[in-house]
Amino acid sequence: MPALADRVAELTGADEATRAFPVEGGDICDAWSIMLRGGPHGLHRKVFAKTRSGSPPGFFAAEAAGLTLLAVTGTVAVPDVLAVEDDVLVLEWLEPGEPTPDQADRLGRELAALHNMSALSYGTPGRAAYIGPLSLPSPSTPVTEPEQWPAFHAEYRLLPYLRQAVDGGGIEASDARDVERLCERIGDIAGPPQPPALIHGDLWSGNVLWAGGDAPRPRLIDPAAQGGHPETDLAFLQLFGCPHLSRILAAYEEVRPIEGRAQRVPLHQLHHLLVHAVLFGPGYGAQCGAAAREALGG
Repeated sequence: MPALADRVAELTGADEATRAFPVEGGDICDAWSIMLRGGPHGLHRKVFAKTRSGSPPGFFAAEAAGLTLLAVTGTVAVPDVLAVEDDVLVLEWLEPGEPTPDQADRLGRELAALHNMSALSYGTPGRAAYIGPLSLPSPSTPVTEPEQWPAFHAEYRLLPYLRQAVDGGGIEASDARDVERLCERIGDIAGPPQPPALIHGDLWSGNVLWAGGDAPRPRLIDPAAQGGHPETDLAFLQLFGCPHLSRILAAYEEVRPIEGRAQRVPLHQLHHLLVHAVLFGPGYGAQCGAAAREALGG
């Protein structure tokens, strides 16, 4: 811990680190609150640092790139990136606050604005990306046409994690067959063609930080930012529940209505469920099979 705190001070240009405490809540990384003194940012400043034992090269750089990608759109708020190395990511500290209806309304509108931003292609071609600790594959040749999203999603967001879940015992054979059946028929249930849009990519409720302070505003953290389908972000947000979810979705649809979205929620939740089946086992594998069957109509 002293070594990490001193390193964070060095990376951020502070004179020294005066206090460091672990922060609870993360499943993938270790997190720390570190108080710094001196340097370019004033007498005292608290920062947030993340580490992960054995993280692959580029793991934290991918998160930092995703935060920057979201920030430059000017649509959603994210923490500032202060420093990034292969073994540590340092972000501004945001004081947590209570989720309020006003913040929920704002989040819905801001997500709609984000999803109106075009991406060059689906996925992250030429750039490493992760969802949790798992690598996010992308095609070597960019996929750009709206009609190609169903095939892209099946090949790069569903089947790779289905194979990992099968190999790791995270899904039963019958549920795996139903996921495969969905991938075969995905073009029939994907809905209207959707051009690649910039999405957060891992927008479950735990990645919404309801920040407090003098100007409360929801912040998005831990992105897997990529070109994708906006309905995926909304479906992820619904998966484990979210404070004031109905207000978020209502505010979103005032700005960016999506006809028939509710019918496609199971399809768009399946990627996240498969990731959980890989990481956490067969309880989520059963949910994968159920989502695939529901998406297929029963």
